[in-house]
Amino acid sequence: MSDANLDLTINGANVRLKDVSPTVTLLEYLRSSGRVGTKEGCGDGDCGACTVAIVAEGADGKPHYQAMNSCLIPLASVAGREIITVEGVANGALHPVQAAMVETLGSQCGYCTPGFIMSLFTAYYDRAVDDFSLEGNLCRCTGYLSIRRAAELVSEALPDDAFAEQLSHATTGFAPLDYSGNEQQFYRPTQLNEVLALLQQHPTARLVAGATDLGLEMSHHSQQFPILVSLEAVAELKRVEQTSDAIVIGAAVPLSHIETNLHGIFPSLDEMLHWFAARQIRNRATIGGNLGTASPIGDLPPVLLALDAEITIASATETRTILLAEFFKGYRQTNLKPREVIVSVTLPKAIAPGAVRRLSQSYKIGKRGTDDISIVAAAFTIDLDASDRIVHA
Repeated sequence: MSDANLDLTINGANVRLKDVSPTVTLLEYLRSSGRVGTKEGCGDGDCGACTVAIVAEGADGKPHYQAMNSCLIPLASVAGREIITVEGVANGALHPVQAAMVETLGSQCGYCTPGFIMSLFTAYYDRAVDDFSLEGNLCRCTGYLSIRRAAELVSEALPDDAFAEQLSHATTGFAPLDYSGNEQQFYRPTQLNEVLALLQQHPTARLVAGATDLGLEMSHHSQQFPILVSLEAVAELKRVEQTSDAIVIGAAVPLSHIETNLHGIFPSLDEMLHWFAARQIRNRATIGGNLGTASPIGDLPPVLLALDAEITIASATETRTILLAEFFKGYRQTNLKPREVIVSVTLPKAIAPGAVRRLSQSYKIGKRGTDDISIVAAAFTIDLDASDRIVHA
């Protein structure tokens, strides 16, 4: 039985929507409903003017306020979620991050300010306010020094307010969803076998997880997707498991989780994730999505190829595992067959037999150090023996 409504919470108020297209972006809905503090700048997740805070499961499994780009998120993807916009952060008085921006004169034209406020807001409750918490926000006129000073003012604060209390008992689980609106269907199954069954029933359905790529197709190319199948709620696709000789990463694991949970294990992956877009994107983008697009400017493929990654793929009739090197067939072309889905990526931990140490490095050239796509991305992994001879590369 299909769901008649989309239910979400915005700034503490329950919102029920009916007959709205599931692919309207969260930004479009916010602004059309009068919440115009959230701005549209670039429309592709670079500038951060559209940043909102969404309660989501962090890498530690606990609820966190996470900064996300509302311009790329299909409205149906946030059904059941709790969203905070810039209109909701003040409660009778300026929030500490707002007060800090005022005190340091961190706003000039003000267009980008709501996005900066929301990035600072999420970092404030993570007690992680630093330059990197602002890497996904661009300012064209104020300059960054005054904004960095605002971040410094709140970096040592100990949040103890209604937002912190609210977070302490928040839930982040997903309920299944079967919603139709404006002649579009949005499914959010919770089990992998349900995904595979839906693909059997709807072979032309588009799979979506973080929507950082699909969001661009919606916002810049006005693409319509009659049937979307979301992978965000599928537990089998969101696991990170370590064995004695490998790490298995579910296809729907957000990159920010990988960045935190696997830090220090694969240095070249650490480096590339640091350069990968910005915090707002990494909170949504998934490893399976980055590989599944088969984009020649993808950041992760060079690193994962150099690490001899394997990729596991499933359909309703079979599960197969192949080398990532065999997965890419050409420009935007992969080894995926119709009705198949990427399940996981496996990274071997062991170095080659006879080797005693490993050298691994990644490189990225873009127009900016972070918050940008690759012009060139590269990586290498070399296993050396005791005489520094190459055993495997």
